[in-house]
This record gives sequence, C-alpha cells and structure tokens, in this order.
Amino acid sequence: MTELGLRLAVSFTQIAAVTCIVIVTVLLLTLAERKVLGWMQDRMGPMEVGPYGILQPFADAIKLFFKEDIVPAGANKFLFTMAPILALIPALIGFAVIPWGPNQSLEIGSFTIKPFIISDINIGILYILAFASIGAYGIILGGWSSNSKYSLLGGLRSAAQVISYELNVGLSIVGVLIMAGSLSLVQITDAQSGWFWNWYVFAFPAPQIFALVVYVISAVAETNRVPFDLPEAESELVAGFFTEYSGLRFAFFYLAEYANMVLVSCVAAAMFLGGWNAPYPGTLIGYLGLPAFAWVENTMWFAVKTYSFLFLFFWLRATLPRLRYDQLMRFGWKVMLPIALANIVVTALAVFFHQQMK
Repeated sequence: MTELGLRLAVSFTQIAAVTCIVIVTVLLLTLAERKVLGWMQDRMGPMEVGPYGILQPFADAIKLFFKEDIVPAGANKFLFTMAPILALIPALIGFAVIPWGPNQSLEIGSFTIKPFIISDINIGILYILAFASIGAYGIILGGWSSNSKYSLLGGLRSAAQVISYELNVGLSIVGVLIMAGSLSLVQITDAQSGWFWNWYVFAFPAPQIFALVVYVISAVAETNRVPFDLPEAESELVAGFFTEYSGLRFAFFYLAEYANMVLVSCVAAAMFLGGWNAPYPGTLIGYLGLPAFAWVENTMWFAVKTYSFLFLFFWLRATLPRLRYDQLMRFGWKVMLPIALANIVVTALAVFFHQQMK
C-alpha cells in the first residue's frame, strides 16, 4: 500500500470510529434522558424492552427504520428529502476538530498520526461555528418544504432563534480566544494543562465564568432544547418543523438534535474546563508507572466533563417550563448579548494590563 493510501485508510478509520462513538452516544442519551427524567419525576422510565429497559433505544431505531415514509402531496419532494440530511451532516462534521485525548503522535510507517485528533486546523472553532450555522438551513427548509402551516411557523421560529443565540455562542467564546491567543481547539486545550485553576473558567487574569454561563444557555437555545424548544413546541405547533416527517427522515432530525447536544458539550469541555486535562498535573496512571496508558485517564476526564454538560440538558428539561416566544427573543438580545459583550471588553482589558505588568 502506498503512503497516500495508508494515510487515507488511517483517516477513514478515525472518522468511522468517531462517527460510531457519536451515534452510540446518541442512542445512550435517548435512554439516559428518559431514565433521568423518570428519576427526577419519581417514576421508572422505560422498563419493558430488555432488562430495566436498556434495549429501548434499539427498539426505537427499529421502529423508525420500518415506519412508513410519508411525503405530503403538496411538499417540495427534493427539499423535503434533503432537509434532514442537511441538518445531520453539519452536526457530525463538527467533531473532526474536537481533541478527544492528549496531543500525542504515533509513528505508522513513514508518517506520523495523532490518534485522538482527526484534524488539527488553526481555525478549528470557526470551522465548528460555520458548519453549525449551515445546520439551521436544514430546519428552515424542512419547515418550508413540508407545505404545512405548523411546520413553516416552526421553521421561521427556528431561523430567528438560531440567528439570535448563535451570535451569543460566538461572542461568549471570544474571551477564551483572547486568553489563549489561538483558534485551534487543540492549542486551547493544551494551554489549560496543570492544575484546575488553569482552566479558562477559573484562569487569571479574567475567569470566564460569565462566558460559560452565556455559552451554556445559548447552546441550549441553539439545540432547541427546553426551555427554548419553541421551534418544536408540541402543545403549540404539533411538533413544529418536522410535523410532516416520519420514518428515517424523522430519525435524521432526531439524531441531528442529539449530535448537536454532544458537539456543544464537547466544545464547552474543551474551551472552558480543560478538555482532556485532569484537574491536577499529569495523570494518576502516569504516577503509577504506566505512562503509556495515561491516555485512558485523559479520555475519561474528557468524557466526564462532556457527560456533565449533557446531564445539565436533562436537568433543565425536568425543571423549567417553556418560555414564551417574546420572552425568548428578549432574553437573547437584551440579557445574553450585553453580558457577552461586557465579558469581551473586561477580558481584553484584563489581558492587556496583565501583559503590560509583566
């Protein structure tokens, strides 16, 4: 096999591995959410399929796969088919720049690969924001092409909501970018190594605690989750932009929503909580004399941080009622936006004066 062929084989293997991890995580999340909500609401959750209901995600997947795929008579069939794909693919593409583990190199033949990073590009965070914005088109086109008033209204609400809160997501991470001096998620994560007070949510001279709060709230709105699930409000819009969808097309929208939840949680863990870095220097496995297996502990720390944010999504759903649409827009533009802008100004001044005093 030529060197180019080997490189392609390694890259495709990494992509396939990450895609499988994301899809399995989504399957687990659908069960975990229903179990967590049941626990918080003092009930059992799914219990029928498999021991304690653990096979429920597979039953749901089989049901959607064999369900009749209906296209409304007045729908634009091409866009109706493309919309779920356009929502799902950008959600999966964003994982290409996420550092899942330490920035280690592995020699294979005559070239070097990084097993825990598919692609380390110097504009990684811009790459994620750009593709996340494309995903909104899938929702908008899905609502419009269905030829349904409920779907159209859900798509229009989603367009306004995504534009409003995507701005806040972008502004909330500018403070981290100022402190890190890089747009690469790998470099941002590496800069937070050592003790936990080096994580940017605590880091001197400008802790990004307010930025993290703005990011989390805006990410919840960006992924159309409670209490910001107005685009798919069952009680108002009969499920919103995917009212007319069924079968695999509906499954793609469902998968895209949960994949976006995982993606924003990974970005939050990498940018604010040190990513794969432990809250102490090095790793416990390394101290035990097994440095070759330190990556196991690093990836576990990244998973713990990511799943903590995902648990927060479930907690909010069990706790908060849905906002009215005017409240949602007012909150985004009159509360979140000023806080994000103020954080940028304070961070820029703090970093500037800190550098001058060195």
